Amino acid sequence: MAMRSSSLLFVFVVVVVLFSVFVPGIQAQKGFAPAPAPASDGTTIDQGIACVLMLLALAVTYLVHVVDVPF
Repeated sequence: MAMRSSSLLFVFVVVVVLFSVFVPGIQAQKGFAPAPAPASDGTTIDQGIACVLMLLALAVTYLVHVVDVPF
């Protein structure tokens, strides 16, 4: 029984190795070019808006504190 289970394990390992080597080559398609990367995914626009809002908040904070200072 031990001999049979070790031989089945060996056959299983050989089959798995053969499939892992040959199946990816069978499924590969060489005729299609990859899709181009997007020019802008929106992250740049979001960062620009955030920068403008932070500058606006800084300006408003400056103006509130300038008016608040007594002479």
